[in-house]
Amino acid sequence: MNQFPETLKTWRKARRLSQLELAMEADVSSRHISFLETGRARPSRDMVARLGEALSLPLATRNQMLTHAGFAVRYPAREWDEEAMAPIRAALEHTLTQHAPYPALAVDRLWTVVRMNAAAEKLFGMLGIAAGGSLLDLITSDITPMVIENWPEVARHAAQRLRTESAAQGGVAALDEAAGRLGAVPGASEETSSPIIPTIYRAGDLRLSLFSTIAQFGTPVDLTLDDLKIELFFPAEAETEKTLRALAGE
Repeated sequence: MNQFPETLKTWRKARRLSQLELAMEADVSSRHISFLETGRARPSRDMVARLGEALSLPLATRNQMLTHAGFAVRYPAREWDEEAMAPIRAALEHTLTQHAPYPALAVDRLWTVVRMNAAAEKLFGMLGIAAGGSLLDLITSDITPMVIENWPEVARHAAQRLRTESAAQGGVAALDEAAGRLGAVPGASEETSSPIIPTIYRAGDLRLSLFSTIAQFGTPVDLTLDDLKIELFFPAEAETEKTLRALAGE
């Protein structure tokens, strides 16, 4: 059964492109896109690659499109400890280590923690999360509202991020389910005087106000790297910076 036409049509609609718009992005005729979606034409391997690029598809989906079109997959999924990944491991460890005394971690597409620096181990260790743990499970757990001071605002923005990441991957049930639960949290305010929404952690006398940036590896051609995100946390106020430095023994 030729699954490529339906796969192409589904992703084109997910990206909210007309056949003409996709044709322009892929530098082909709209008639050819129409023929591909109806099965009247079969794509070449190069055409599948061009369409994947034009649609900004995740590498796993590009592999799927190739198999649906009758070709072998193009992008491997290397194990983290393989020799070819050594420079990547070194770059990741350097980034996480150099970010101290601020927390930093790397997560995969489902928010499973791959690596953490010492500061993140302390912060998330208090919440029962270590390498291999799930931030999705944490953020949807009963404990999270009790340790995040501004939980309604954080929940609303986390839901938005999850929906965005899910849409970019063509719909991920785990992300959508978590987004639905977080989006239902009542009490979030739309008004803020800050350019960002920090996450304010409170446990006893400890109070940390943090915001984060997210980085990804450029031009990945491996599924493992395509899924990996590095999240770097920064203090949103001076008192938090002092606390983080004190926790690090500085």
